[in-house]
Amino acid sequence: MSSTSSPRGRSGRTLPLATATVLALIALTACGTSSDGAESDSGGKVTLDVNGQPPKTQAFERKLYDKHVQQFEKANPDIDIVPHEGFMDPKTFNAKLAGGKLEDVFYVYFTDTRSLIEKKQAADITDAVKDMPRRGDLQDPLMKIFQDEEGHQYGLPTSNYSMGLIYNRALFEKAGLDPDQPPKTWADVRKAAKKIAALGDNTVGYADFSKNNQGGWHYTAELYSRGGRIAAESDGKWKAAFNTPEGKATFQDLHDMRWKDGSMGSKQLLQVEDVQRMMGSGKLGMYVAAADNITVIAKQFGGKYEDYALAPVPDAKATLLGGEGYMFNPKASPAKIKAGVKWIQWRYLNPDVIEKNVADYADAELPVGIPMPTVPDVFEGAVRDRIEKVKKDNANMPTGNYQAFMDSAPKVPGVIEPPRAQEVYAVLDSAMQSVLTKKDADIDALLDTAEDKVNAIYDAS
Repeated sequence: MSSTSSPRGRSGRTLPLATATVLALIALTACGTSSDGAESDSGGKVTLDVNGQPPKTQAFERKLYDKHVQQFEKANPDIDIVPHEGFMDPKTFNAKLAGGKLEDVFYVYFTDTRSLIEKKQAADITDAVKDMPRRGDLQDPLMKIFQDEEGHQYGLPTSNYSMGLIYNRALFEKAGLDPDQPPKTWADVRKAAKKIAALGDNTVGYADFSKNNQGGWHYTAELYSRGGRIAAESDGKWKAAFNTPEGKATFQDLHDMRWKDGSMGSKQLLQVEDVQRMMGSGKLGMYVAAADNITVIAKQFGGKYEDYALAPVPDAKATLLGGEGYMFNPKASPAKIKAGVKWIQWRYLNPDVIEKNVADYADAELPVGIPMPTVPDVFEGAVRDRIEKVKKDNANMPTGNYQAFMDSAPKVPGVIEPPRAQEVYAVLDSAMQSVLTKKDADIDALLDTAEDKVNAIYDAS
């Protein structure tokens, strides 16, 4: 799930299911991959279908990707890469797999890996990654997202993001706050939001989402930061786990900022674009988000890069972690798996290629220095330090604005989204809306109701 857009499957118009299914099947019939029977492992050359190729509308990214394909094939003349646009889509995945149309190597979100492993819809690549270059430099928590309970590996992480606190340094100064000392706790956030809102002229101290399931998504991020969880697993069954003191405190603080402090403005039922627009116009002090929001605020909503900074999430007991990677067709041959691992490592998990990417982005005057993809934060130790130095040396962004976030990143545990995330978020959206639109909202009752509904979702799964 991109951190700058609404949670996947909830943005934009949606086609009726039957229509979408028909269109998906037509599309699947119209395009084939080497996994549809055109196996090419013979003759000493492996043909490898991979998705994740950027669309032509992303001209720079597409050109860079295609250049990488050429460079990889030149260095590996026994592998022929056949790139495909697009990513893994849960609505069409089963049909593609059953129809032999699934790419040999396919893109996934972190939230999909567990389900695919349990359903045996991804190949075991444990043997193929044992001797993979840079294996020991990758962050183990990210690798585990692609493992089963026995530690077998079914994919590789290639990029990730985590949530922090984006704030407007200019508004901080205007409100008499030190922009180099951002809030460290939710109590600090509340105090700072009150001062910023006191500037008047419709200035809002802190904003939150509560529409199109984004309220549930943000409640999750804020709950994680306090050490709470949305769901917990016991004996193979999931149960709601947010009806706790941490869960209540999350709603209580939002309610008090909205109704007692008046620091969240009167306009509610916001979604991500609304909040980014407020931030870009200089009317918002803070909100919880990932780093890629900064680019959107500057490029789409007129903000100045130098005005925006990123701090760790308040309380910083954990942070919502999202990201992406690649898994392998369960029908892929050992030769294809070996070639696929080589491709993924070479293009996405290769410090040498990443360093060159940074230089290419800088030459193209694209943002360098913001802690976001296309410079993934998947390494640890000396390799991570090396990449961070390259970013600083080539930075055209105010990297000091993000230093606190980067320094904290290895220390704050990352937690991925809960199972059945979209359905859970829909339930929590309603509670978030009540908290932010009803002064007399009964938070205990809202939590009880939401808990029952989420447990019903898990009981039915």
